[in-house]
Amino acid sequence: MSPAFNALVAVVLVSLISLVGVVTLSRDPTVLRRRLPLLVSLAAGFLVGGAMLHLLPEAMEALGTGLRLPLLFLGGFLGFFLLERYLWFHHHGTSVPLGNPDGDPHRPGHGLEEDCAEPHPVVIMNLVGDAVHNLIDGMAIGAAFLIDPAAGVATTIAIALHEIPQEIGDFAVLVHGGLTVRRALLFNFLSALVAVVGVGVALVVGARVDGFSAALLPITAGSFIYIAAADLIPEIHRHRDRSRAAAQVVFLFAGVGLTLLLRLQLH
Repeated sequence: MSPAFNALVAVVLVSLISLVGVVTLSRDPTVLRRRLPLLVSLAAGFLVGGAMLHLLPEAMEALGTGLRLPLLFLGGFLGFFLLERYLWFHHHGTSVPLGNPDGDPHRPGHGLEEDCAEPHPVVIMNLVGDAVHNLIDGMAIGAAFLIDPAAGVATTIAIALHEIPQEIGDFAVLVHGGLTVRRALLFNFLSALVAVVGVGVALVVGARVDGFSAALLPITAGSFIYIAAADLIPEIHRHRDRSRAAAQVVFLFAGVGLTLLLRLQLH
């Protein structure tokens, strides 16, 4: 199968994760809060492993070891810092209001049945920020598949694992901002589909501009390291319980190990 087909299939599957908000209505919020930290740890491991074991080696092979590669890496790292600082905030599931936006135990369904007269501005801000994020994710997946199938698979898995807790948080924010469950799921899914546009951009521009796909690899690696270091790992450090902390360490190392295994198997 062609890299373009694989990239499109991958990004559609990742986009479907936006519907994970349905899970927050059918599962006990306390169960989700116990399991999401493990998923966050696994995602952190995959992001770090994907960046260091897949994206950067492929970028080094394509771009060489000159100054261009570290500059692009820094561009991705600092670019995501600026995007997060001024455009959106990530939600990673360990502190989002699952199923009860107001945190009121006597009002488990408040905010889930009908829209407020005017949705809170945070709804628009969240959707715009998430759309930009998804556009970048789509470009990253498209560029990775154009360079190497293993890098494409690793990038897709890393983004998918990161998206699950984030999408649960986004869904909670949208409902808390005044949208019904159906509208929150619909708008969250439409925002996720912007990733398909990102794939299209990567495929079209990558086919016409020499070095475009290769340049996106260190940028993506920088963004992966930023997300892991600035967003996910601090969430891991929040938990002081020794047994839970040990499990999170295991999941983080498992994520890195799986990316290594993936590289060994597909090369």
